Amino acid sequence: MPGSTRNHVSRFPDADGYYGDFGGAHWPEHLRPALEELAGAYGELRSSPAFWAELDSVRTGLQGRPTPVHYLENISKQLGGARIYVKREDLNHTGAHKINHCVGFALLARRMGKRKLIAETGAGQHGVALASAAARFGLACEVHMGAIDVDKVSTNVSLMRLLGAQVVPATSGQSTLKEASDSALGAYTEQHAHALYAIGSAIGPHPFPMIVRDFQSVIGQEARAQFLSITGGTLPDHVVACVAGGSNALGMYSGFLDDAEVALHAVEPLGKGAELGQHAATLTFGRPGTLHGTSSVVLQEDGGSPAPVRSIASGLAYPGVGPEIAMLCKSGRLSVGTVSDDEATATFLRIARHEGIIPALESAHALAFATRLAANRPPNESILVNLSGRGDKDVNFVLAGHDGGQPLQP
Repeated sequence: MPGSTRNHVSRFPDADGYYGDFGGAHWPEHLRPALEELAGAYGELRSSPAFWAELDSVRTGLQGRPTPVHYLENISKQLGGARIYVKREDLNHTGAHKINHCVGFALLARRMGKRKLIAETGAGQHGVALASAAARFGLACEVHMGAIDVDKVSTNVSLMRLLGAQVVPATSGQSTLKEASDSALGAYTEQHAHALYAIGSAIGPHPFPMIVRDFQSVIGQEARAQFLSITGGTLPDHVVACVAGGSNALGMYSGFLDDAEVALHAVEPLGKGAELGQHAATLTFGRPGTLHGTSSVVLQEDGGSPAPVRSIASGLAYPGVGPEIAMLCKSGRLSVGTVSDDEATATFLRIARHEGIIPALESAHALAFATRLAANRPPNESILVNLSGRGDKDVNFVLAGHDGGQPLQP
């Protein structure tokens, strides 16, 4: 089991799938057999060295792991404060961290005798990664995506279809990630006898949040060892990740949760401002509730229904957060910051111009917070950011409003 020597990962979740006050399996009774089947199958494989060895082999060949830790020398010098390092998950095959758990789910599905993978996607990175993993293991693939996002990141839609996936537009409500999740869960309800739901983040009923965290923990394991090697045995002072559901964040945090001297920061999308409906900052403005089968923190309207959300980063436009992230926030282990659309866009341009790296808009939120933090910390401190994905999908969208197609000066 990954991270088995780390105390936090071995303690959570409990036997009922809870992370403190959050978690559980709040799904219709007729779906409980499917969850129990998944929990049983994964429980056996979680302790199987052969399973993890096969997963590591696929990750090396298909994904190109390990991904490096890289020092942002130019930006760090400009800021004159703490040094900023990034974990280059954007260099994974398909361009983001999502493939870490997609390959895991595909291998799990094959071991369970399932013939199909079903999932939701926001920015399309999860959908492309899942389609690639499904193709590698000879599985059918059905990806549900908000109709707005189908138009916004059409390149990723084309890639999914090229890889053999069926893309199902979700047209209800805001037609974004929450509605895509609703649609995918409905499809899984009908097809669970022969299909596995490869959920896109550390959300949903138990055992999904645990499975995604375990599959993503490769990020933190690698990053911790790499950083210690780079610095001659010193851990980072700060670890930063953007947060919506929490897959990339938990993947990175998992390597440092037991190191009390390392500050962990969760960065949420403030969108256009603090008014409800203009952001997706769940930890900042949400309250306890249940969403997509798990008890967590949810952005809610007065009547208790999930609130509308927005973010320039499609992958962050979600009104909830994973239960483990909610627990870590409530316990004080995580500090929470917010970044607006404008600040994320400016950072997207700045990193491209001065580091030669085009980050995903989701990752740009974490990088924006890190640059703000670095400017106010001394040069002897270090910040490690999970650069969770690349921004190919976002380039045309970001440049669309700029005169002559030229980027604004960062």
